Amino acid sequence: MAHIMDYWSIPIILGIVEGFTEFIPVSSTGHLIVSGTLLGFTGDKASTFEVAIQLGAILSVVVLYWQRFLGLIPHKINKGQGVHSALAGWPGVARVALTTMPALIVGYLAHDFIKTWLFTPVTVSWALAAGGVAILIAERWSAKVPRRSLDVLTLSQAVGIGLFQTLSLWPGTSRSAATIVGGLLLGLDRRSAAEYSFVAAVPIMLAATGYEMLKMAEAFTSQDVTQFIVGFTVSFIVAAMTVATFIRFLSRWSLAPFAWYRILAAPVFYLLTRVG
Repeated sequence: MAHIMDYWSIPIILGIVEGFTEFIPVSSTGHLIVSGTLLGFTGDKASTFEVAIQLGAILSVVVLYWQRFLGLIPHKINKGQGVHSALAGWPGVARVALTTMPALIVGYLAHDFIKTWLFTPVTVSWALAAGGVAILIAERWSAKVPRRSLDVLTLSQAVGIGLFQTLSLWPGTSRSAATIVGGLLLGLDRRSAAEYSFVAAVPIMLAATGYEMLKMAEAFTSQDVTQFIVGFTVSFIVAAMTVATFIRFLSRWSLAPFAWYRILAAPVFYLLTRVG
């Protein structure tokens, strides 16, 4: 009975954690590490499973922002998007590509180093705390400079956000936090920074997920596939609800609560993972 409970509870719990934390600036990696440690679900297969269930979260963004993605198709006019949007057609594709390339290149070159040296309680804890401080700095800075919407995103802003996204390769930093902070520091308004973070997440997360799944494909059993489907489904549903709620939150409040949460969670994360 206990084994059956574990079989279903592990993918459900991890799916909830992934879906809830992937697109808000609190580090899904850090939370998945803590959850996996407490559940006794660790090792290479667990790490790959955690990456794999990101597919559900990715799909939720594609569904929620289907007009944005449809507008990226070259030569296709999207009525809701407008032909003057910088994030439509070839200009939009160019911007997303410029944001994606830095992290793809650095991630490919430093993959083994990251896996070996940066997935430790100390390094992830420091990344959580540092990310919280960075969010507070970005919020203070954003109040002093003019804000722009996503539809006037420049090429230089796209490149800059891409460089910030490379920081998320350090586990615990949070890809969402890195790109949102980058967007705020480079002149986007809070909502636009968050929405571009969602859109730019899709290619980099697909690349990372595909890479890990190809590496571990032969090691997956039919039981693993079933757990993956469960985790995928739960992650999709929870991520869709979280993204919609997060955007509504940003229309009224700042990112400061997430920053303080990270700073307070860092030592707790360290203690939990060290004990585990």
